[in-house]
Amino acid sequence: MNILGISSRIKHPKYGLGVVTNVTSKHYWVTFIENGLETIAIDSDFEIIDAVEDEVDSVSFYEVETILKNMLKKWSDVSEIVPMADKWKGGKLVLEPGDTNLKGKEIPIDGFFHKIVMVRDRIRVMEQKINSSNLDDQDKVDLQQYITRMYGSLTTFNVLFKNKSQQFVGSRSK
Repeated sequence: MNILGISSRIKHPKYGLGVVTNVTSKHYWVTFIENGLETIAIDSDFEIIDAVEDEVDSVSFYEVETILKNMLKKWSDVSEIVPMADKWKGGKLVLEPGDTNLKGKEIPIDGFFHKIVMVRDRIRVMEQKINSSNLDDQDKVDLQQYITRMYGSLTTFNVLFKNKSQQFVGSRSK
């Protein structure tokens, strides 16, 4: 049995005419004209209208998209979507000065959280730029220690994050 390549055209008894848009070891991802995207087993019953031979080094659109997203995440300051803990949504941060003659300030927590996430993302970008720079290893280690301390200083704000994996982590004591 030959594996169909991306752009092969098929006719499926249930879904009709379609084009193969991705291939995995067990499935074809096929975009059908009348039924949209469906995943079908490679050994499914269908008629091959136009077979495109699969090349060993071919890359699917999904793989290209995933690689591109990872590169952008790593090398740019485009931030990922970071959800705030549900209990804070719609809340406000209230700053009250010690001097009662002065006016306080209220800030929507959503906006404050967004700024905290931007700071975190920019520190990550700085860390990546340091690690890929031409600095000698000792300078990189020294700068990395400062970054770790910065993360540690920001752990106070971890209470705002919904996902623990997206929180700040500083140096851990043993």
